[in-house]
Amino acid sequence: MDPMPPPDGRDPTYEDLRAYPEKVHAEIIDGRIVVTAESPLPRHSKAQVALSHLIGGPFDVDDGFGGPGGWWIFADVDVQLGKHVVRPDLAGWRRERLTDPHTRPISMNPDWVVEIVSPSNEAHDRVTKRRIYAAQGVSHYWIVDPEERTLEALTLESKRWVDAGSFDETANARIIPFEAVELPVGRLFLPRATT
Repeated sequence: MDPMPPPDGRDPTYEDLRAYPEKVHAEIIDGRIVVTAESPLPRHSKAQVALSHLIGGPFDVDDGFGGPGGWWIFADVDVQLGKHVVRPDLAGWRRERLTDPHTRPISMNPDWVVEIVSPSNEAHDRVTKRRIYAAQGVSHYWIVDPEERTLEALTLESKRWVDAGSFDETANARIIPFEAVELPVGRLFLPRATT
């Protein structure tokens, strides 16, 4: 990641982010533009797509069609959190809170955020973004580690993260805020490489 201030020394704006190509993962963090230099690995994409299906399916897509519904679940959308603009791997809002999901960036803090870590962004997700999400009142934060094949769930209480459970690939878990469905954690990950 390469943190950069705008060339004229002012605080970056969302318009500065829009100057980057659409495929570039750029965020505004602590007054600097942070660009992720590399494309996600297949294991990252697998976890993102699987969570979109396993959580987004019943809670977003199936809203009114037999699933619990009640949520908007989006992948890689820009979210304005105070002075920061982040692009979580997945973010979810209860529909009664986010009545207009058409804006960009979305200026309402999500109810749930997922970051899928990789060696190049692990500290950014586990330290920097964790701090930002707590300060901005995101209620639930999941950290998925495809390398370790784990999912950590955190819940915000009094502006502090509380452990809501840590799960490995063997778990079938009901994890807040989506405890209405059982999540087979192992389905988030690619099959183990054969040697």
